[in-house]
Amino acid sequence: MSSPTLAQPPIPPTPGDANVSGKTIIVTGGNAGLGFDAARQFLTLGASRIILACRSMQKGRDAASALCAHPTVKTTNPDAIIDAFELDLDDYHSGLCFSNRVKAEVTELDILLNNGGQVVMDYEKSKSGHERSMQVNCYTHLLISLELLPLLRSTAAARGTPSRITFTGSATQIMQNTLSKQPISPESTVLGHFDDEANFNKLYRYADSKTVVNAYVRRLAALAPSEVIVNNACPGLVRTGIDKNLPFYLKLPMGLIRQSTGRTVEEGARTLVYAAVVAGPETNGKFLQHNQIDPGADLLNTPEGESFIGKLWKESVQDVAAVDPALESYT
Repeated sequence: MSSPTLAQPPIPPTPGDANVSGKTIIVTGGNAGLGFDAARQFLTLGASRIILACRSMQKGRDAASALCAHPTVKTTNPDAIIDAFELDLDDYHSGLCFSNRVKAEVTELDILLNNGGQVVMDYEKSKSGHERSMQVNCYTHLLISLELLPLLRSTAAARGTPSRITFTGSATQIMQNTLSKQPISPESTVLGHFDDEANFNKLYRYADSKTVVNAYVRRLAALAPSEVIVNNACPGLVRTGIDKNLPFYLKLPMGLIRQSTGRTVEEGARTLVYAAVVAGPETNGKFLQHNQIDPGADLLNTPEGESFIGKLWKESVQDVAAVDPALESYT
């Protein structure tokens, strides 16, 4: 999905002095689109190891092979290690298994790029029992972030520089979230509100999910501010396949808009690389658009928004702690 306006400033190339040599980076949804190209760009900046977290291991292995064979990667970083780890964001237990594998096999983790996501047009339940788009775009990424936070912190201590968690965000949160017009009932939990089919709006659920992502970023950023920089960045309107689940009457016009005004995948991925590599500690807890700090959804900047963030965080951590009780300490 995209920015609420079609006018998009160009994203400049990543600065020449940006460097991730010797670093290990995880990219969720790294087998295609923005995730794949962000992984490619990390490799050209010198990353020692890239882990592509993918639902399909075959697609993950194919993507890893394609990155190894990419001419720029072969020229600039031929010795890089590129792995594919299985991760189904639709399922908390898959997220836990993925995290446990990382903790068992990876001794250092510098950057976690939570990029995987989807646009869902029909109300469906995830394997973990929540509305699917919220599960995939938000909840499992929170579990992974909390599971891997100690590894990110220990890596920061060893290197003497902060590690990073960057989420792929979206400016749709600014104008298309439903929470301002349809506040959550005082009798409802936040997760229960999103799980209720009566509150599902197929055109705006993606924006709601990215509002939740921005809320998570604000709380995650406070956990280890000197050790782990946490932010979320909107890549803008990009020529990717994220519209594949749209109904036909929307898919065609959105395709035309993306082709005529959208950024290339390379340019869109630069915004994620900027947030994960270049942006400084001033972006901790922030939302970025066009490589600049942006206030994001107005709701989150109000007293009501603070209350929403607090309830969301408590409920979400309790939810992931049901999968791994060790996470309960983050409530």
